[in-house]
Amino acid sequence: MKLHPSAVATLIGVSLSTALLPGASAADEAPHWQRLHLGSDNQAQYDFPVYANQNLEQPQAEINEAIIIQHGIERNGDDYFASAMELLKTSGRNQNEMLIIAPNFPGTPDKDKGFNNMPVWSVQGWIGGDNAVSGTIPGNSLSSLTVLDDILLMLADKKRYPHLQKITVAGHSGGGQLVHRYAVLNHVDEQVRHAGFDLRYLIANPSSYLYFTPERPQGNGFAPYDQALCPAYDDYRYGMQHMVPFAGATSWQELFQRHLQRQVTYLAGTADNDPNHRVLDKSCGAGAQGPTRITRAHGYWQYEHYLAREQSLKMHQRFEVIGVGHNQSQMFGSQCGTELLFGSKANTAANAAQCQAIAP
Repeated sequence: MKLHPSAVATLIGVSLSTALLPGASAADEAPHWQRLHLGSDNQAQYDFPVYANQNLEQPQAEINEAIIIQHGIERNGDDYFASAMELLKTSGRNQNEMLIIAPNFPGTPDKDKGFNNMPVWSVQGWIGGDNAVSGTIPGNSLSSLTVLDDILLMLADKKRYPHLQKITVAGHSGGGQLVHRYAVLNHVDEQVRHAGFDLRYLIANPSSYLYFTPERPQGNGFAPYDQALCPAYDDYRYGMQHMVPFAGATSWQELFQRHLQRQVTYLAGTADNDPNHRVLDKSCGAGAQGPTRITRAHGYWQYEHYLAREQSLKMHQRFEVIGVGHNQSQMFGSQCGTELLFGSKANTAANAAQCQAIAP
């Protein structure tokens, strides 16, 4: 998808309807999801559920910052939205100026959630950008990465959000995997930034990373992994072989050079170190990157430096979150997480975890 900056505000046609969670009443405290109608005349149009703190049917002239907060493998956008709202309240930021959006990818087990007549993904297919398995217009396919494109372009519509300046796309665990791959593969980042938006990606505790070459961490360096141990270790979602269709024909060199210029921050909890964690990816492709999430994070950070050689990594930041395991509210509520989401003047909770910046 190639976009001209002048087209960003008009490419996506969006309409919405609001819906209560199944069995909920207006008096309930449970978050309510909204039905976005996304797409354009040039691609499939579809409905998609999101949680948000503003009525997305109405233009929002007060909004100057937006956060897209992506759920993990349990597809629990309501929990991630509620957690983000608690962090927003603690931050002291004006809630009328901040838009929180939590996309909720419907999965095949989610028939009781009321996400009717919407695209449905396999349980883990949405994590890497796979196409929906049902619910799209016949003859068209819909990647979960395209959904993020469409939400991003909705936010870039100046008619809806005339004063929006900053957009952060954040994800933890499975959501971190999706946001990481989106930060590498999407084709709209440069156009959105050139249109005047400060676009950032915040990736916390993913189970795996997308490597650009066949090398993986080995000892103090990098070398191709033993295919006898894992023949498909370099296949997508872990490497560049047999790429997801969303990526197009872009070479790994082009993808990496483009990625170096994007504003990406990685967070890794120092206590996310259980090689047997319940939702850790234990496939051999993920295992080629290390035994635990914290090990895989350090390996990938070093890999970016290795691949960049003498090129600058100043657009990429890395933080360890001290003493935190696989917990999205503690990661995003840490001192660095709060600042990255809500700015340097945001209040942090008294028990917020400390962070340590890792030099590139």
